[in-house]
Amino acid sequence: MSTSFDQSRSGFRQSRSGPLIACALAYAVAFIAAWWSLGLVPDWDPIWATLLADVVGTLVIFGFGMIFRNSSLYDPYWSVIPIVIALFWLATPVIAEVNMTRGMLATLLVALWGLRLTYNCFRRWTNMAHEDFRYQDFRKSWGKFYFVVDLFGIQLMPTIMVFAACLPLYPVTAVSNTPLNILDLVAVIVTLGAIIIETVADQNLQQYLKSDPPAGSVCKVGLWQYSRHPNYFGEIGFWWGLYLFALAAGAEWWWTGVGALAVNLLFVFVSIPMMEKRKRIKRPSYDEQVAGISTLIPLPARQG
Repeated sequence: MSTSFDQSRSGFRQSRSGPLIACALAYAVAFIAAWWSLGLVPDWDPIWATLLADVVGTLVIFGFGMIFRNSSLYDPYWSVIPIVIALFWLATPVIAEVNMTRGMLATLLVALWGLRLTYNCFRRWTNMAHEDFRYQDFRKSWGKFYFVVDLFGIQLMPTIMVFAACLPLYPVTAVSNTPLNILDLVAVIVTLGAIIIETVADQNLQQYLKSDPPAGSVCKVGLWQYSRHPNYFGEIGFWWGLYLFALAAGAEWWWTGVGALAVNLLFVFVSIPMMEKRKRIKRPSYDEQVAGISTLIPLPARQG
């Protein structure tokens, strides 16, 4: 019996459909738990109530990650929860006269971004035996205390950061009745442009990987010849684009840019240095190969 169970568990972890099945179960339970938590605080301000539900959902995902022994179970949360938050606020406006056109436009862009990023996540996630290299490094360095960095560093901190980055959606979908203006057009251009950049960068990378590149080589296909991390540039631009929607809804919402700033700093001071370090380890000639290529902002390569 035990051997049969172990074989079944091993088969599931190696299955291509494993990540999708595990996430479907975990995220369904997380959604139910988050919705239940909203009923506990009917008198709370919508922002704080949503944050509570967001944290409850994260704790559920953390629990399932412990069960499946894979912290990558949390990865799709980054792209799924903004869609849920946008739809929730859009469906429960604080004022009846809210500008629904702006709200639906912003929500549509969030959905476009989130669905694409989620698809890309599952496209790369081959099976439940695969886990992000950063989490594996943390497992090795933290040992039996890994759950601490998993809960607070890998899951709760990004949840709070992404929630903060979603704050511009609150006035846009639930509060503001300010007419559409030129800043909305700028917001659409920036947000949609960022999504396109991210999409093209991911496709360029897939094209490069499918070409069976030589060991130790660096992707310089498409946008990658102008930036070492064009996908990160697109991701950062997306959140600043959402912030522009908030400014279009009213100058008094300037403070909601704190989330976009946090995401910006995360990529510049954490994600990019960590990725650069890993590439230097795997590719000894990395610095020589990318010499002259901008670290983040796509720019013509410097000569010499």
